[in-house]
Amino acid sequence: MTNPHYATALIAGAGAGISASLARLFTHQGLKVALAARDPAKLQPLAAEIGGVAFAADVSDAAQVKQLFEQVSRAIGEPDITVYNASGRLRGPLTRLDPTQVEQALRVSAFGGFLVGQEAARRLLARPLAARGAILFTGASASVKGYPGSAAFAMGKFALRGLAQSMARELSPQGIHVAHFVIDGAVHSTARPEPADKPCSMLDPDAIAQTYWQILQQPRSAWTWEVELRPWVENF
Repeated sequence: MTNPHYATALIAGAGAGISASLARLFTHQGLKVALAARDPAKLQPLAAEIGGVAFAADVSDAAQVKQLFEQVSRAIGEPDITVYNASGRLRGPLTRLDPTQVEQALRVSAFGGFLVGQEAARRLLARPLAARGAILFTGASASVKGYPGSAAFAMGKFALRGLAQSMARELSPQGIHVAHFVIDGAVHSTARPEPADKPCSMLDPDAIAQTYWQILQQPRSAWTWEVELRPWVENF
């Protein structure tokens, strides 16, 4: 059985870190890449580096999500791969959380995942069975563990995981590979460097991207719907 072939990818909620590593890896693999965020200006350096295209979109707004897919389709073609990488990272003591801010965090972490996943699925289902692609969701430790001071983030990530699981069970038999990635640990970056005395103690975004690609290469006879990633020293 041959491995899947992909030509185009959309990364929603793009920025530095995991999504940037994915964009570089997808480009290296020969894919055309579209990046989307509320502020597309911050994506311009990455878009220029990879020869991709950046778009403005609020993923929690249904009309903007639909418009995003239409714009991407015109610019690079219908996405074979859609990655949802947006999160609403609101933290604080439960009794002090602002309900309006909690609602917005849930809209980004969970409702936006629904909107993007729904639009991606509609478009993939319109294709012949053999030409359908993949929808990937980026989770976190909070997808499976609710920490103190992290109620809003945990609610959003728990919901996103439930969405991904439901979509995988519904869409996998229809030829769409849906996968959820639990990023269980801190991801290092220029803004968050790894301690010099603790090598490999943080997740490398390039290594994370490699795992996404490995999942995308799975034959249909052996699909993974979820994988947990953590550095070797991380407790779980």
